[in-house]
Amino acid sequence: MFRRITAGMAVAIGLSAGTTAHAQELTLWSHWADQASKVEFVESAAKAFEEANPGVTIKINWYQKEPLYAALKTALTAGQGPDIFYAETSQTEYMENDLVMDLSDKLNWDNIEPWATDVWGYGDGVYGFPLEAWTVETYVNSALAKKAGVEIPVEGLEGAAFVDAVKKIAEAGITPMAQGVGDRPYPGAFLTHDILLKKLGADDYASLLKGKGVKWTDPRVREALEYAKEIIDAGAFPPSFSSIKLGEAHRYFHTSPGAVMLQMGSFYPSRAFASPDEGGQADGFELAISHGPIPEGAACAKCKTIAVGGSYVVNAASDHGDLAAAFLNSMATPEMGNKWLEANLVQTGIKADPSAIEGEHAAYFQKLAAANEGATYTYGIPVQQMQGAPRETFTQTVNQAFPAGLIGVDEVINLMNGAY
Repeated sequence: MFRRITAGMAVAIGLSAGTTAHAQELTLWSHWADQASKVEFVESAAKAFEEANPGVTIKINWYQKEPLYAALKTALTAGQGPDIFYAETSQTEYMENDLVMDLSDKLNWDNIEPWATDVWGYGDGVYGFPLEAWTVETYVNSALAKKAGVEIPVEGLEGAAFVDAVKKIAEAGITPMAQGVGDRPYPGAFLTHDILLKKLGADDYASLLKGKGVKWTDPRVREALEYAKEIIDAGAFPPSFSSIKLGEAHRYFHTSPGAVMLQMGSFYPSRAFASPDEGGQADGFELAISHGPIPEGAACAKCKTIAVGGSYVVNAASDHGDLAAAFLNSMATPEMGNKWLEANLVQTGIKADPSAIEGEHAAYFQKLAAANEGATYTYGIPVQQMQGAPRETFTQTVNQAFPAGLIGVDEVINLMNGAY
């Protein structure tokens, strides 16, 4: 099927089997130089495209992120650069300066997740192909949950039921949630920002973060913060919350000392599915995935946060824009979406079919799909949506001081409101 699709695309861009007279070279610059599975995915896609389109070659240069950005700045400023390059949604300067091509009528959007047109939309166009994405998930250590006598269903627990579960786990001498903010500006806020999202709904939540309309003094915001405070005061987090690093939180959850829950991006397997001697979870570990706590009166109980990572854009100055778009389209198939999932253990903007995945990680992707069934997504964790003083204040308060129990609801509201 993959070869039939790409062969069809060759016709669409004016190529035919055996055509070599008009040899064309596409250039692609990408991050992920030290991420072998992502390199292999893109290079195998390039090889398949070359085979389906005789006369076409794809030359890929792999970089670490900062050297890539430096090289792109120099090349694009000179009106040059590669045909396709890696970008992230925060890099709006590419659209502002007309450096990338509008892909709204060039990509097969039927095979790409619908949120992609929102996150890569700018003005009247859509500019990026979202290859990498992750959601905020609540991972559950099923064995410890049973030991504590609690059940965390896939649909999550609402209102007092979640608070009661946290209390019961803590009373059993087990850590309810293995979070830490020792080396990241966002994991401590997972609990609170997803409660705010569910309470307000996606539109009002976005308005709150951007300081346009909904204020931190809104009564619904207070109710959401008070609910999060109940969970925190019930003993949700470990005493070492402020110093635990991201990798340490994983190990705390699945190995030692153990916790019932870990709220983490769905990139969790990139660490947890390593061998135990490399910090991964033990063979046979009983892992489940659940919705986070749902506040009473939630406007959107199934709202979730999704963050888009590495994407590809097409250089507006490229002489091969249609060919570049055709290559991106060759990756926009369910087969390639599944290949990405299997190789990289993290979500993608390509529509995939987790039920068709086989092998050792098939059960994991089925659980992840079940936890996201019917979800309404909002793009970006707060530190991706916010800028300047609001972002810095959010990091210091909602991500650090508030979940650590150092400040209360009034302080959060006053500090955040003042930051805008």
